[in-house]
Amino acid sequence: MKEATAEEDHFKPITVTNIHESLKSLLESISHVQIFKGKWSLIATKLATLQTRLSDVSISAATATENVLFPELLRSLSVTCNSAASIASLCHSLTPPGGKLKTQSDVDSISANLDAHINDLEVLVKSGVFVENAAVELPVIGSSGRRESVRAEARNLMTRLQIGSLESKNSAMDLLLGLLQEDDKNVLIAVAQGMVPILVRLLDSTCSSEIREKTVAAIAKISTVDSSKHVLLAEGLVLLNNLLRVLESGSIFAKEKSCIALQALSNSKENARAIASRGGISSLLEICIEGTPNSQALAAGVLRNLAVFEDIKETFTEENAVATLLGLCNSGTALAQENTLGCLCNLVSGDDHLKLFVAKEGGIESMQIFWDSAPTAQGLEVVIHMVSTLASCPNIADFLVANGFLNRIVEVLDCAVLGVRIAAAKAAYNLAYNNKSRKELGEMGCITLFLRMLDGKNLEEKEAAAKALSVLMNYVGNRRIFRKEEKGIVCVVQLLDPLLQNLNKNYPILILTSLVQSKKCRKQMVAAGAIVHLQKLVEKNIEGAKKLLDSLGHGKLWGVFFRH
Repeated sequence: MKEATAEEDHFKPITVTNIHESLKSLLESISHVQIFKGKWSLIATKLATLQTRLSDVSISAATATENVLFPELLRSLSVTCNSAASIASLCHSLTPPGGKLKTQSDVDSISANLDAHINDLEVLVKSGVFVENAAVELPVIGSSGRRESVRAEARNLMTRLQIGSLESKNSAMDLLLGLLQEDDKNVLIAVAQGMVPILVRLLDSTCSSEIREKTVAAIAKISTVDSSKHVLLAEGLVLLNNLLRVLESGSIFAKEKSCIALQALSNSKENARAIASRGGISSLLEICIEGTPNSQALAAGVLRNLAVFEDIKETFTEENAVATLLGLCNSGTALAQENTLGCLCNLVSGDDHLKLFVAKEGGIESMQIFWDSAPTAQGLEVVIHMVSTLASCPNIADFLVANGFLNRIVEVLDCAVLGVRIAAAKAAYNLAYNNKSRKELGEMGCITLFLRMLDGKNLEEKEAAAKALSVLMNYVGNRRIFRKEEKGIVCVVQLLDPLLQNLNKNYPILILTSLVQSKKCRKQMVAAGAIVHLQKLVEKNIEGAKKLLDSLGHGKLWGVFFRH
């Protein structure tokens, strides 16, 4: 019968009144302690603070008792009060039974627990969960009601992640991940409620490895929603350091999630420097060597972002990154190969020595394999950029032409993907470094394709095509091909229009200058309105405009007009 009563007492709800009584009794006991009086005096101050916090809560006691977090906190408080009462009674004697050292440790533990309880009560009061708890249970109708429900749930989970046991926090993390994965709108709502700083503090705390993994997963999910990235960036080095720590010692799952978050954070120069200076490049390269296929692809994605910044490229060299990246380019998944090529492209940009090294170490063969096995045209953009970058070095351009890259480039000039067309036009410009390659490109039909690009809507596409044509026109055979194009002159003259801003006028001027010796072409230029455009460009001192205007036979007339 006694056992049943004890069990009933264990499950009997603990009220605020019960705790107030325990605190009052404990304060009375503390007044009689004989040892560690300074520590007990500090504990008495904390108990007084607890009484004040509990009084704040009691205003909403009816709602509070309905919230699962509050009864749990009261029970934890009760356990601490009972332990404190036992230890205080031992300190009534100058020689406690367990010895002074153990007793001192117990007193310090009580003091720390009270700090945690005070913090938990503050979190509960500030969170407003007592007031909002009832609203969460109401049925919701329509999208507005759903948003309010998500807001309330997010705030409730934020509170649970800040207080209570590890088991409670772990359970809250599961619910949070479910909420975030359900809908990107939920991510935005949770972030707006202030979820990110709480997750970062949790990641920075001494929580369990399981909670840490789930926290990284939540941060990774948030990082995939573009409009939430700025909130992560605002957390600065604290978040970066913890993510890098996960890269060094976390599980495979945690490392993958850390890489996802770092991809979103590594686009800024400041963060890139911080990642490099804290050994991040070394950790990422290690994943590229030993990680799972998915983690390799993600790590290469972070490295791709980092390689953009000139002042940390030296770190890549020190870590022998190129050899590692070339190895992954030959053995990784399609995404790993794409990110690796992107990283190499960024690394070798502006460094002919490194370009030659990549070419000699099998980089071009890797590019051929990737190109020929790419499942979609979209996937070719990165390798075309790599072709363009390497082709800016004449010695490598020869090798690229010999290995069939001219034909590959021309084949994608009319593909449906805008980025691929623009990249291909830029690559063609670099590959057309001599008359031999210019002749081959012209014979492959690229001039018609470039003119079609000039007629497109995208400004960058127009400029890339004009730039390529400006160098192709240096070969006489290509000028003959161009003259046969019915709308060729008209398309180029349209680019001279000053109203078409942010387009380099030097390229259309070069194209027209190469054709102006033809009487037929001159007539077409005049008919298309070239003189009007050129007059305005002369006023703006655009290079080559005056010379072309003179060549059209209106230079002297324009000079008179300009003086008046």
